[in-house]
Amino acid sequence: MKHTLCEPYSKDIISEFQVGDTIYVSGTIYAARDAAHKKLQGMIEGGEALPFDLQNAIIYYAGPTPARPGYPIGSAGPTTSYRMDPYTPLLLDRGVLATVGKGPRGDEVIKSIQKNGSVYLAAIGGAAALIAQCVRSSEVVAFAELGTEAIRKLVVQDLPLIVAIDSRGESIYR
Repeated sequence: MKHTLCEPYSKDIISEFQVGDTIYVSGTIYAARDAAHKKLQGMIEGGEALPFDLQNAIIYYAGPTPARPGYPIGSAGPTTSYRMDPYTPLLLDRGVLATVGKGPRGDEVIKSIQKNGSVYLAAIGGAAALIAQCVRSSEVVAFAELGTEAIRKLVVQDLPLIVAIDSRGESIYR
């Protein structure tokens, strides 16, 4: 089945998604990789204010390349998701609605997805240039010193994704 997911994102909407469904996301998502996740965890554990609101946020595991002149972003392909597994349950517990990446997730992440009514969406690996065409704007919101691993606020239009793990814990990888 095909779905459109536009802001404001909510658990009511994603609860309808099933493994294998195609989702077209339009709105704000946040690109962040390993180093940024580690910093977010430290901020949460230290009781610090976060650089963006985690409630109903979508985090895309990507480290986009620098933009060519006239474009908001360079290539924006997904990063292998299991590298974020140590941080994902904490972020889901704090309100993150969906994560986006490529590849399977560990059992603890799947349990956390079920517990929190979240979803894991898969982006097509190797399609970085195509994905970049869906990005309308890109702005570094935290950790600029990390370069391509800084947290970026992306505004996307019709970003094509596949439900890899639904809110019931069903996985396309099993």
